Amino acid sequence: MSIQIPNWIIIAGGIGQIFTALVYPYIRHKVFDWYTDVKQLKPLNQEIAKTYGRYIQGLNFSFGLIAILIPSDLKNQTNLALALTGLIGAYWVGKVATQIAYYPMYQIPQKPLFKYGGYGMNLLFVFFAVVYTLLFIYNLNI
Repeated sequence: MSIQIPNWIIIAGGIGQIFTALVYPYIRHKVFDWYTDVKQLKPLNQEIAKTYGRYIQGLNFSFGLIAILIPSDLKNQTNLALALTGLIGAYWVGKVATQIAYYPMYQIPQKPLFKYGGYGMNLLFVFFAVVYTLLFIYNLNI
């Protein structure tokens, strides 16, 4: 059985990943009040936390750009396509696993925007994990 993933699905995933990168600062600030918590850290630890936040945002944006600009290259069964889809797939599978394992223990504000937005973001994360995992399997060429 050969998996066929149309370019429009990959591009839709890319748009979604860029969306997550763009809303990431809003979510940290408005939903999690993240900056208040970060201010309680020592100065170096504050900078480390902010840097990791920027890494996440940058990766989401970069993965989105790659998906939008070169969707066919992500499924051309080359070693690079295999490596890149494996990396991106593992990133999103890890994100989904973290969401399931740890985030239910914490409360987020119950405003409808945050509640339904959380469901929407989780659906996006699962979508990304599925698309890139399927691309990785396709690129294995087995």
